[in-house]
Amino acid sequence: MSAPAKLERHMLPRLRQATTLDLPRIHEVRHGTAENRLEDPSLVTPAEVEWYLNEAIFLVSEDDAGIQGFTCANHQTGYVWALFVIDGAQGRGHGTALLNEAIERLRQAGHRQAFLTTGRDTGAAGFYRSKGWIETGVDRRGEAVFRLWL
Repeated sequence: MSAPAKLERHMLPRLRQATTLDLPRIHEVRHGTAENRLEDPSLVTPAEVEWYLNEAIFLVSEDDAGIQGFTCANHQTGYVWALFVIDGAQGRGHGTALLNEAIERLRQAGHRQAFLTTGRDTGAAGFYRSKGWIETGVDRRGEAVFRLWL
């Protein structure tokens, strides 16, 4: 195996369940993105984070440098609550791996569709469109609503 291929193999995203110990790095990832900045931290409560961590789908994506992204999805409703990859790691497959696994787990939970919201006309919106998600409207906060048939 050539050196570049060997290096690339080691840098592929690895997914695992998030733990409480991951929360400081998850916080860094969440605030390490230029898009979809969390302007009002009260919109994400500790109780919500704890519920996703203990009850729902909460995965991290890591490579040899550590955690680079995370996703949270509600297995009861089919809602993808969060998917973030820190700016320096975007374009390396973390977001795609996280999204694919969240979708698969929602499918296994019996959902026929998944939905999420994100900023309109953003790189994130383009990412979801490229993965087959359809923009179906705008929510009351002005964010684009996307759906994916599973």
